[in-house]
Amino acid sequence: MSFEIVTDSSCNLPEDIIDRYGLHILSLRFLVEGKEYYSYTKGEITDLAQFYTMMRNKEEITTSQISSDICTRLFESLLQDGKDVLYIGFSSALSGTYQVGYLALEELKKKYPERKIYAVDTLGASLGEGLLVYHAANLREDGKSIEEVNDWLLENRLHLCHWFTVDDLFFLQRGGRVSGTVAIFGTLLNVKPVMHMDNEGRLIFVTKVRGRKRSLDALVERLDQTAINPSEQSIFITHGDCLEDAQYVAKKIEEKYHPKEIVINWVDPVIGAHSGPGTVALFFLGTER
Repeated sequence: MSFEIVTDSSCNLPEDIIDRYGLHILSLRFLVEGKEYYSYTKGEITDLAQFYTMMRNKEEITTSQISSDICTRLFESLLQDGKDVLYIGFSSALSGTYQVGYLALEELKKKYPERKIYAVDTLGASLGEGLLVYHAANLREDGKSIEEVNDWLLENRLHLCHWFTVDDLFFLQRGGRVSGTVAIFGTLLNVKPVMHMDNEGRLIFVTKVRGRKRSLDALVERLDQTAINPSEQSIFITHGDCLEDAQYVAKKIEEKYHPKEIVINWVDPVIGAHSGPGTVALFFLGTER
């Protein structure tokens, strides 16, 4: 490989993709009732069903960004081996993690001036971030240089569409995304939000629909409206302990477009702590976010 790709655990990529492309993962942390856990540890399988059960039981869960020391250790280990580094990070509008990684690399540039070092803020999250990493890894496989891959990411990150819905407004209310009144009445009326990631990398409400199935259909409708050649794409879907709902979305897309591939994976604990159980998110390349 001509250079190394580093990302963070919020990319939500499956282990087989991480292994296939030799990706390096910086793990964010979360705390349950004060006990700290890492969102990703290579070779270990986190029981995410248990995690979401704890969420449903309203246990106290908090998250924290990556530490500078962890970033520096990983980056420097690669640079010491004579590797160039491309860091592809979690949206800076949602977490300070990207900034921590960026600053660590800026310091290391002084120590390793002979190395090529790039950092890209995906302005994305979950498998939206992961899909950009996936494209970057494939471009590297095709022989593209670190400069070419960096440029592709900057040119295409605002075409990486993130559309998602949640089943329980409580978790968005707890995180300050909706008011308590909206959460209560939305629950009573079976109202489900349809949200997306805007060009600044923030989570934005777009519309509301009545009923779970209608909210899942709305995700597919967004793909219908903006996807670029969906039959030729890799389309990613994440879920918060609701695999059947993710498979429902995948089936509708498969039947209509027969895309190159559809990848389904869990929403990791750090993102899931804010979106909650019942989250379903759809990611693809489109004409606009």
